[in-house]
Amino acid sequence: MKEQKSIPVSKTERSAKFVKTGIQIGGNYIKHYSKKLFNPDLNRDQLNEDNATDIYKSLSELKGSALKIAQMLSMDKNILPQSYVDKFTQSQYNAPPLSGPLIVRTFTKNFGKPPEKIYDQFNLKSTNAASIGQVHSAELNGQKLAVKIQYPGVGDSISSDLKLVKPFAFRLLNMSEKELNIYIKEVEERLLEETDYELEVRRSIEFSEACKNLRNVVFPKYYPELSGKRIISMDWIDGLHLKEFLKTNPSQELRNKIGQALWDFYNFQQHELKAVHADPHPGNFLITPEEKLGVIDFGCIKEMPDDFYEPFFSLISTDVIKDKAKTIEAFRKLEMILPGDNEKQVAFYYKIYLEMISLFARPYTSRTFDFDNPDFFKELYSYGDKIAKMPEFKQARGVKHFIYVNRTNFGLYSILQELKAVVDTTTYQPHLK
Repeated sequence: MKEQKSIPVSKTERSAKFVKTGIQIGGNYIKHYSKKLFNPDLNRDQLNEDNATDIYKSLSELKGSALKIAQMLSMDKNILPQSYVDKFTQSQYNAPPLSGPLIVRTFTKNFGKPPEKIYDQFNLKSTNAASIGQVHSAELNGQKLAVKIQYPGVGDSISSDLKLVKPFAFRLLNMSEKELNIYIKEVEERLLEETDYELEVRRSIEFSEACKNLRNVVFPKYYPELSGKRIISMDWIDGLHLKEFLKTNPSQELRNKIGQALWDFYNFQQHELKAVHADPHPGNFLITPEEKLGVIDFGCIKEMPDDFYEPFFSLISTDVIKDKAKTIEAFRKLEMILPGDNEKQVAFYYKIYLEMISLFARPYTSRTFDFDNPDFFKELYSYGDKIAKMPEFKQARGVKHFIYVNRTNFGLYSILQELKAVVDTTTYQPHLK
């Protein structure tokens, strides 16, 4: 892939990039409606393809929070047209890498010396480039390392980038302004944490230690002395990303083994730590030659306070859902039903959210669940399509914690679907008071 020799850093440069992209999208609409004059039956497939290409190209050059949102949206398959999902999925593995001179400049700024003065060997060509940083291989004292380098200006441009992303998000997500502002605020908080690499190293050590006894899950060792605000050094883990792994035509037994490791990794954190690795896109995992799940990124962690955890997991793991009064009480605590709702609204939201919780909880309702279940996912995506079109959901509902907890669990379900894994769902259960 062609290397990127510069990155827009200043607010003015980044704003100009968004404006240019907006003009391109406007041109795509003009072109689409001009064709529609002569062909009234023309669908929006080509328009979506053109817009997705232009938006992804712009976001991938800007990198940072702008590209991160594309990555997040690609995981929410029921929100976007398929052309956007296909294009934005590239950000999970394959964004354009920065050139060698920019990497050397980043090291010199952070450590006062270039990488070749820090490591015995350092490969200036990146092995993987994503939304916030890219990874290079290195060697020190005979140990192969992975060195993650944050793109210049990413941490400083989050707030201004998100303001610039809002017009695109309005059009793509069809949210009300209030709902979008809650979404943007929660995303901003998590992204500010993700760009703090010193925090990531501390969390990576803490979480990998807490999860070290999980079966078939492995973590790299981290090196705080070789890390800093914009650079993380860790052991290199050999392995294949999900797409590469699936191309090897793994046995059902191996698919189940990796799927179980993934399920245990997430549910152990949710229920034992009440904090979770909230970035379950396939680029953050490797399947090792020893048939284990390698977890290589702890940048995004979502903590779950008791006033969210208790009502939410009581709905999916107890008989609360069978008691209408208790279910409505839980919905009120989670702000899915609001104080100002009248009787008719309470009845409506109770019915629609009961459907949602029943769908979400289905894997938990039996000892094992087969994620190679097209009917289950068809129902999930159909439900998402249905509520997206309902005027009752134009106003924000649900506490902000849903944004990342839903993203985490549906991301987990999505990877398990790709694995076609059958998992034991009883291994780690909620702890409720």
